[in-house]
Amino acid sequence: MTARGRSGIPSSYDPRQVEEKWYQFWLDRGYFTPEIDDKRKPFVIIMPPPNVTGELHLGTAFTAVLEDTMIRWHRMKGEPTLWLPGSDHAGIAGQNVVEQLLAREGLSRHDLGREKFLDRMWQWMDKYRGIIVEQHKRLGASCDFTRERFTMDPGPSKAVRTTFFNLYSKGLIYRGERIINWCPRCATALSDLEVDHKEMSSHLYYVRYRLEDDGDLFITVATTRPETILGDTAVAVNPGDERHQSILGKKAILPAVKRPVPIIADEAVDPAFGTGAVKITPAHDPVDFDVAQRQGLPSVNIMNLDATMNENAGPYADLDRFECRQALLVDLENEGLLVKTEPYQHSVGHCQRCNTMVEPLLSKQWFVKTAPLAKPASEAVAQRHIEIVPERFTKVYLNWMENIRDWCISRQLWWGHRIPVWYCARCDGSRINIILRDEFTEQKGLEQTTYQYESVRQKGLSHGEIEHNIDWVIIDLSAVPIVSVETPQACPKCSGIDLLQDPDVLDTWFSSALWPHSTLGWPDETEDLKYFYPTTVMETGYDILFFWVARMIMMGLENTGQIPFRHVYLHGLIRDETRTKMSKSRGNVIDPVQSIEQYGTDALRFALSTGNSPGNDMLLGKTKLEGSRNFTNKLWNASRFVLSNLEGVEITAPSGDLPAEDRWILSRLNRLIADVTEVLESFLFGEALRRIYEFLWTEYCDWYIEIAKIRLRNGDKSTSPLPVLVHVLETSLRLLHPFIPFITEEIWQRIREHRPEGTPDSIMIAPYPTADTGAIDADAEQEMESIVFDPIRNSRNERAESKVPPGKIIDVTIVADVARAKVEAHAPTISALAKVQPNIVSPSGIPSKEQFGEAKVIVLKDMEIIIPLEGMIDRDEEKSRLLKEIEAGKSEITRIEGLLANESFISKAPDSVVEKERRKLTERKDTVTRLEERLAGLG
Repeated sequence: MTARGRSGIPSSYDPRQVEEKWYQFWLDRGYFTPEIDDKRKPFVIIMPPPNVTGELHLGTAFTAVLEDTMIRWHRMKGEPTLWLPGSDHAGIAGQNVVEQLLAREGLSRHDLGREKFLDRMWQWMDKYRGIIVEQHKRLGASCDFTRERFTMDPGPSKAVRTTFFNLYSKGLIYRGERIINWCPRCATALSDLEVDHKEMSSHLYYVRYRLEDDGDLFITVATTRPETILGDTAVAVNPGDERHQSILGKKAILPAVKRPVPIIADEAVDPAFGTGAVKITPAHDPVDFDVAQRQGLPSVNIMNLDATMNENAGPYADLDRFECRQALLVDLENEGLLVKTEPYQHSVGHCQRCNTMVEPLLSKQWFVKTAPLAKPASEAVAQRHIEIVPERFTKVYLNWMENIRDWCISRQLWWGHRIPVWYCARCDGSRINIILRDEFTEQKGLEQTTYQYESVRQKGLSHGEIEHNIDWVIIDLSAVPIVSVETPQACPKCSGIDLLQDPDVLDTWFSSALWPHSTLGWPDETEDLKYFYPTTVMETGYDILFFWVARMIMMGLENTGQIPFRHVYLHGLIRDETRTKMSKSRGNVIDPVQSIEQYGTDALRFALSTGNSPGNDMLLGKTKLEGSRNFTNKLWNASRFVLSNLEGVEITAPSGDLPAEDRWILSRLNRLIADVTEVLESFLFGEALRRIYEFLWTEYCDWYIEIAKIRLRNGDKSTSPLPVLVHVLETSLRLLHPFIPFITEEIWQRIREHRPEGTPDSIMIAPYPTADTGAIDADAEQEMESIVFDPIRNSRNERAESKVPPGKIIDVTIVADVARAKVEAHAPTISALAKVQPNIVSPSGIPSKEQFGEAKVIVLKDMEIIIPLEGMIDRDEEKSRLLKEIEAGKSEITRIEGLLANESFISKAPDSVVEKERRKLTERKDTVTRLEERLAGLG
């Protein structure tokens, strides 16, 4: 059990006793759920939906902490504040997780069939969605769970179908045969953004193709992928390359398959690459596909979807693509067609999810025409309707939008938003090929699994039987799609009711692109959509600026005619303390839940908030977490001291003729409030927290509380520091609350017991502090710095250098002229905190050398401190120190004199700057003179 002090507050802070209690309090009071108030402008963040692929990870926690900071700040500012939470079905990533679970059971999704597999997907999603919600609550996320959304909920699903239908009706969605990124492992198409390009050490192979009309002549091509030779439909050279002009129009014979292909000219060929002649493989290379479209060349696909070679590969059919490469190279060498092999470094695409090497493949897919959507999305950012923070990413965004390519939105998966397209079996049965489940074909005694739809119907199977046992559907481009928001009941052309839905699902990012408006009810005109849209801030990682942010802007403008948000805040990645990216394989991943258990939620939040700035990576490790916990402990202990002095005391606001230290701390507090407000408005959350931290740790705890202790010990009730102590602490807690909500609520509630009636029930709804410029007191700040802090710091340094025992009190003489009265007023503080017994004298009263013997003199702005040398310092070392200070002072005098002798400086610099330098010169000369006098006094 935690020990309790006189104030009833535990002697140490235990987060476990606090966090669940206050979170439930906030939930029960409904603080997270805003009311619609048309008279006030709301502040809105739609949470980037975490993927439901497991439990919360550090990146998601980082996002939640930053967003909760903004939300709590604006809620305290009195704005209707909505933070709408949700989660993402995660498409390919989610399906991979569940397929891995099935594999442990010795099953595949094909063993279950689509319907039963989707049942397993929903079981997983329901379980882990709940876990993610609870973990967000542990983080203190003050989001409105009454409005929680999932990308597969009925509302967002309707938005997805409506968007697809609208874009298709406008000709902005089309089905076509294009080169796509294909992952053989995940068995699906990938968008360009889902491909990670990695530099790899490979080889460049030079291969000779015989000319058809003359077997003694060859043309040599260079390639990094010799297995794709089997799919070549041309050899191309640059039209300006004179080396190959004589053979243009002739034909070359492909090795292995012996197929003749034309030799053509095309501007796409780089004469400097290899021999200047390149193979054209339209079905397996995007550049070659474009060449083939211009030149009217056929496309020959040589690969199956699992990256094995198909029947077009001739003798290499059924080999894996890399096995085919090795077998073909052996054959080429045996035939004398492999000229040479060179080391070659190049970038190769890999699946972002499973790290399998991506295969460029000609495939029938659904695409979005992005150019018409990108134009208004670019203008919205260029014209500053949307601000990207940090600013440098604006140029990156605009450059990418200028070069945007059509977006492949179809995925060959079972989990996700099914494409809302159907085909009529009566009208297009001959254009539809189906792959049936193995188990079903065995039950029905069918000799194969792949059939044309019409032919399998002729075997006596009903449409319903076929539909429920389909593994996959392959639909010819000539088939006529029926696109509908709702499931059609009949073919609009023939009224037939046997309809087959397109088997593909949409790219996860398609539904995510609608997130800001679909979560608020679009396409329906809901009250939430009217009031909370456009939203205020979209906070996310810079690594998904194109994946997600750009697409949200495009789709938001397209669907609603309005921007989806006014600000985009981009955070960086979290790295370990050695600046290494965190990964499970490196063993440097930090589990946020374990961190909460070990350090407390506020310590984790503090660590994630400090040292971060927009768009930059931040470091996190054990040292930072421990330091963050130390701060919460420091805050707790300072609060215990204040609260322990409040028993039976009625606290009023600071007023009257206050001592300098009170005016100083109030001045520093109000400067802090102004500074914090300014940096928060600039999205510099890490900087805001750093300034609050430094104020509380150093100025409030290390200085003001220590001074207050002295005053409380002296028992002078007329100048009690308690009103100021409480006021500064309570105000600082409100400044801190958006960052570390639990400990601030716990302490604030204890202070609230001493506050007047009408005080809000929670710090969460208390007003965020605003600066009182009238309380800023430059004179008090100057007095405390020069009269109190400077002498104490210097005295402490001297004690440390001389290794004076901590408890020993030193007799010192403080020589002060104009400031003598102030020094005398602060003498109790100087004495207690510097552990000295001061004798304060005017310059005329300086004791003689015989009276104090050898001494060390500290020369400060408003005073000199004479410390007896006996038993403290080495005389020679003191002389050496004085000489160094004199030398440094003279060097500074020379610099200033040179500056003031410079006519250019005098004529161009503001008068205030020139005058400042003149004052500095006078001060430096005075300091050097006094240092020389003290040096002479040492003999």
